[in-house]
Amino acid sequence: MPAKYRSLALSLVMVAAIPVVTYAQDAASGPVQTLDDGLLAIMKGGKAMGFAGRAARIGPVVDRVFDLPLMTRLAVGPAWTGMTPGDKTALVAAFRRLTIAQYAGNFDGWSGETFSIDAKVEARGEDRLVRTTLKSPKGSPTQLAYRLRQGAGGWRVIDVFYQNSISQLATRRSDFGRSVATGGAKGLIAHLDQLSEKAAR
Repeated sequence: MPAKYRSLALSLVMVAAIPVVTYAQDAASGPVQTLDDGLLAIMKGGKAMGFAGRAARIGPVVDRVFDLPLMTRLAVGPAWTGMTPGDKTALVAAFRRLTIAQYAGNFDGWSGETFSIDAKVEARGEDRLVRTTLKSPKGSPTQLAYRLRQGAGGWRVIDVFYQNSISQLATRRSDFGRSVATGGAKGLIAHLDQLSEKAAR
């Protein structure tokens, strides 16, 4: 499996078993399809598009698909409640930059890869879990699952599971917690910006 896809997770975190209900059709699949289409577009743009071009292309997709404020709050954890409104706004912006940079940096070429979305959508309480598979002619399939929550703007992704078991939210909460503990909100913002710069190289 290409190493660049493994960067979707920072460490192994197993998802606790949750009773599920399966639906044949669900509107929650729409945002995942939008993301898959956007990723294919920047993959096909590849080196010719450049990092900046890929970031500009995937940025609006990230804004439409992800609930970035909620994801940031959940990743920061309890420390979020003690932060100033200005720090919260800056953290959401830094989290957005990181999300875009990692997609633009990781999905930088196309060699016949395709995405396929499972038609069956699982209910996790009020949330939905949409599974998709990234197939590559040169490697094993990569299984991804997206947890979505419905809000005023419709269904939005709030977590991504790599190989259906590794929670991006959980791994980020562990990583972010160390930066907050040592440097507060500003320390975490600096950490996120460093990760964004690394993804752009």
